[in-house]
Amino acid sequence: QVQLVESGGGLVQAGVSLRLSCAASGRTFSSYSMAWFRQAPGKEREFVAAISGSGGSTYYPGSQKGRFTISRDNAKNTAYLQMNSLKPEDAAVYYCAAKPQTSYASTISYYGPYDYWGQGTQVTVSS
Repeated sequence: QVQLVESGGGLVQAGVSLRLSCAASGRTFSSYSMAWFRQAPGKEREFVAAISGSGGSTYYPGSQKGRFTISRDNAKNTAYLQMNSLKPEDAAVYYCAAKPQTSYASTISYYGPYDYWGQGTQVTVSS
């Protein structure tokens, strides 16, 4: 079992940066791949980024323009999402997710599904 707690959301102006954190329980954090998703009101949940257990591989959707960067610190049991040049359309509830890392995981597998989810953190971007 993994428990995930997100933090770092808030109300920001367009153009600024924000870093979200996802703290995980347990002693085997490095054995889990991690991901960030977001969901805006009235829209489906959207994949934002994923990272392998070791942190050596990262994955982003094709629509990603390079403004977001996922990372992790396995010593701190924490994953991060660095968001730069925020836009009003980035406003959403951001969720982190985890699942056991498998050997030779395919790229598509990092897009989901995930087994464990946090409660989400709200990001609001004013224009």
